[in-house]
This record gives sequence, C-alpha cells and structure tokens, in this order.
Amino acid sequence: MSEENEEIKKEAVDAKAPAEKTPVPEAEPSKEEAKAEAEEPKAEEPKAKKSKAKAEEPKAEAEEPKAEAEEPKAKKSKAKTEEPKAEEAEAKEPKAKAEEAEAGEAKAEEPKVNPLTGEVEGAPAPKIRKIKGSKNVSTGIVHIRATFNNTQVTITDMKGNSISWSSSGKGGFKGSRKSTAFAATSVAMDAAKTAMTHGMQEVEIRVQGPGAGRESAIRAIQSAGLRVNSIKDVTPIPHNGCRARKRRRV
Repeated sequence: MSEENEEIKKEAVDAKAPAEKTPVPEAEPSKEEAKAEAEEPKAEEPKAKKSKAKAEEPKAEAEEPKAEAEEPKAKKSKAKTEEPKAEEAEAKEPKAKAEEAEAGEAKAEEPKVNPLTGEVEGAPAPKIRKIKGSKNVSTGIVHIRATFNNTQVTITDMKGNSISWSSSGKGGFKGSRKSTAFAATSVAMDAAKTAMTHGMQEVEIRVQGPGAGRESAIRAIQSAGLRVNSIKDVTPIPHNGCRARKRRRV
C-alpha cells in the first residue's frame, strides 16, 4: 500500500509541474533573404558617409569666414603694436646720435699722453726762444751723475761738447737737501730748458751712480719737452780692482 501511495504522489507532482518548453528549431533563412540582408548594410554605409560629409561641409564653410574675419583683426593689432614701437625707435634715434656726438667730443677732448716721453699727442709744440749765439744742436746726450751727496746734470752734443749743465748747489740747495729727489728734478729741468734754447730736441740719457735722484732726473727731462731715444746705465763696476773704501758708519 505504501508503494502505491508514493507512486500516486509522484504522478500528482508531475501533473502540477509546468510542462518543459521544448526548443522549436528556427527555420533557416532562404538564399534570397540572406542576399538582401548582406546588401542592406552596404547600401546604408555610403548614405551615412554622404550625410557626414554634407554635415561637415557647412561647418568648414562656417569656419572659413571666421578665419578670414580673424586675419584682419590680427593684422590691425600687429600694426597697432608696431606703430608705437616705430615711434619709440624714432624718438630714441636722435637721443642716441646726440649721446654718440657727446662721447666723440669727450674722446676728442681727452689728451693722449705718450707713456715713454710724457708728451701730449696732438698738442702744439712749445715755443722755444733761442738765445743769441745759440749752437743749433738738435740731438745730444744727457749725463746724470747721482751720488749720495749731490746730483749733477750735464747736456752735451754727440761729440761730448757741453751745451748746458746744472747741479744741486747751483740750484740753491744746501746740506742734506742736495741729495734729494726734488733737488734732482729741479736740476734736470734747469739744464734741459737751457739746452732747448740752443735747439735741443732729442737726447740720449746716460745715468751714473746710486743716488736717489736717478729716476726723478729722467722724468724731469721727459716732462721738460725733450724726446728721449734711449736710457743707459754707465755706472762703473769694479771687477776686483782697487781696494774699496772703508764702509760708512751709519
């Protein structure tokens, strides 16, 4: 009895459950329908392309007038910016020319001094009044003897004949002032001016001795107006000759 009851229950459950849907096989499309489906997208593609091209054409046409309208604006703005620049450049030109002219004048006014001779280039030569009985010697030799106690300057011609001379004692210096550099300067200036009255223009300098007035005498001769061609030291140097004097007690 129990087995029969179970079978009845199973049949009731099976009757209540919805019948399973059986898959219906789809009908295969015919050859004509397949051709039509294949041709449809091909026909639609060029249409879509044409519609896109037509839509892009008015956009391009609308952009062209915009670009044309922007070009004159850009040109006007450039012209406006260039005009003040040109005006500024024109205003600066006369200023620059004036500054250049002033700089040229300043350069022209600055005298050029020759470092060797101490003469001013382009300056008129100083007028020298020749004395009566002048010897008319244009070149000569300046002999400077600078010792510890005195400074002597003698100017001669090229043969050694003296033309002018001076010393610290002749210049009015006494005692320890005779060996100073200032005394040597005044001595050389005095001798050079006297020689220039005889027509002296160019000289060779020969220096002798270890005194303090060596360099100052040379500078004084250059500043006096004489052209210096050469400077030579002729201080005698013994090569173990006579016995030297005893040293000074200082």
